[in-house]
Amino acid sequence: MKIELHILQNFAPSCLNRDDTNAPKDCEFGGCRRARISSQCIKRATRRHPLFAETVGSEIGVRSRRLIDELADQLVADGKAEEAATAVASAVMAAFASKVGKDNRTAVGLYLGSGEIARIKEVIIEKWDDLAPQADGEKPDSKAIAALKKQLTKEFRDVAGAADIALFGRMVAENADLNIDAACQVAHAISTHKAAMEMDFFTAVDDLQPDEEPGAGMMGTVEFNSSCFYRYAMLDLPQLEANLSGDAELAGRTVDGFLRASVAAIPTGKQNSMAAQNPPSFVMAIVRESGAPWSLANAFEHPVSVNGRDNKGLMQKSIEALDGYWGELVSMYGADGITAIAACWMGEPDVTVLNEHKVDDVEAMYSAVSEAICAGDGGE
Repeated sequence: MKIELHILQNFAPSCLNRDDTNAPKDCEFGGCRRARISSQCIKRATRRHPLFAETVGSEIGVRSRRLIDELADQLVADGKAEEAATAVASAVMAAFASKVGKDNRTAVGLYLGSGEIARIKEVIIEKWDDLAPQADGEKPDSKAIAALKKQLTKEFRDVAGAADIALFGRMVAENADLNIDAACQVAHAISTHKAAMEMDFFTAVDDLQPDEEPGAGMMGTVEFNSSCFYRYAMLDLPQLEANLSGDAELAGRTVDGFLRASVAAIPTGKQNSMAAQNPPSFVMAIVRESGAPWSLANAFEHPVSVNGRDNKGLMQKSIEALDGYWGELVSMYGADGITAIAACWMGEPDVTVLNEHKVDDVEAMYSAVSEAICAGDGGE
């Protein structure tokens, strides 16, 4: 069973996701430039939105290169000497997950659940007498480190330590046994129309500057755009349940949390200076018992545009384009395998195909997905 989420979201002037030149990310699609928000940006905003943890009922995972310091701090809090705690934590993480630099940071950001971090600390405490250096300057016992790595790897293999890790997966190059196949795919959001990048020239006044000294305290430029984005995500429920050790109840809460957080989450880039806090105007969820999932990005392969003659805005035209494309897909491929469709939108676009699937609000959409999942599990 797969759950798909389609969102149309129009943002006021903003720079939500920047590239290496500090400009809003963009791409070419359908022969023209489009504004873009990366999938990484969307996933981070989603998993860190309070609604996700609240709905799932558990803490989210931690992705950091500073886990050695965190682990050492926890060992010190348990009464271990700081130098020995740091040495052991560094040796364990180097053997277990990643190379470690001189600054005690891992070479890559490690993605672990709080329970996994706590378990690593617990095992270290249990094996402390074998692991700890016997004298200042000595390294932790290599055989004991190797045995601990083997134990932890066996415990962590194929099991996600947090719901968001189960969703988005984990890749550890130096210990493939820690890898978790992602249960969720998230597309880069793209504008449904041609994107025009604009420049904001700004100045800042120095409050303590003498009156006789003219000019601004500083000046600069910021690039931005204003775009209507199409967003798409697909969640594989069997993979999610497998990542959560077969816990169907937790998987159901994770699906609900993912849907709610995806709709509510907004990237944080430049929000203090632009405040583009614009919720989606169109949301549709689809539940498939079988068949390949469909991104609807090609509804906008020909960019929508505003001509001023029909009094329709970008959002209205985007909804109509998506509705028409959905109808073409169903006409060509059929809808076999789809067990539920629930869509809701604002305004009064000219919608013909999806009207029969319209629900009153997002709460009704979440309920429709939950009911379809329960029906697919035999009502359990």
